[in-house]
Amino acid sequence: MFTVRRWWDRHGSQIVITGVVLGTAWFLRETQGAAIAEIYHRITNPFGVQPTPEEQLTNARILELEAQLAEVEGQKQKLESLIQQGTDQKETLIVAPIIARSADHWWQQVTIGRGSEDGIQEGFVVSGIGGLVGRVVKVTPNTSRVLLITDSRSRVGVVVSRSRQMGFLRGQGSDRAVMQFFEKVPDISPGDTVVTSQLSRLFPAGIPVGQVESVNLEGTPAPEAIIKFTAPINNLEWVHVHPFEGQKPLSSQ
Repeated sequence: MFTVRRWWDRHGSQIVITGVVLGTAWFLRETQGAAIAEIYHRITNPFGVQPTPEEQLTNARILELEAQLAEVEGQKQKLESLIQQGTDQKETLIVAPIIARSADHWWQQVTIGRGSEDGIQEGFVVSGIGGLVGRVVKVTPNTSRVLLITDSRSRVGVVVSRSRQMGFLRGQGSDRAVMQFFEKVPDISPGDTVVTSQLSRLFPAGIPVGQVESVNLEGTPAPEAIIKFTAPINNLEWVHVHPFEGQKPLSSQ
């Protein structure tokens, strides 16, 4: 008897702990963790109050309205920014929404919700937040079609702001374009800004166009640079339209 007691004193606590662990494991296995989930629920929701179906619908409606309000506020800020830019210009600018854009011609053209009744004419220049966007090529009483500078047919006379090196930009159907220089060894570096040139026949001088991303001095037939447009042309929703004298055929911009 004394031997059994000594053995129990030495190993009893281990047996009890092992039994508790095995019993808990068996209990969790049989209940599939429901007890732990219930305890967690009690801790996080001590009063056990569940939202009613009506409350769930109300909460969902509130979230929907909050999302709509955020969208309206975002549109309002964009419009206010464009209007403010317009008031800073000496010439009259027309703020217009982009109302149509074909997936097949995403980088070629857009349709804006202003037309001849708003004073827009073919050849008017279109810009947006960030810089140049394109040029009006067709007008109806209430809409206008804009040829984007990202279109592969587009040619824009441009100049490097820092070094005044000139060239022309041709669209590539993306948010980047190729600038071809007139000089054989142009002074240009990545990060340089590019604006419309005073020699451009279809756009006024000084409109921001993009930023130099890379340079290829071995380009044929002339040195080239990859230009990333500063205007987010792929997702613009509002633009500025303003007149420009001296419209020329679309083959040369």
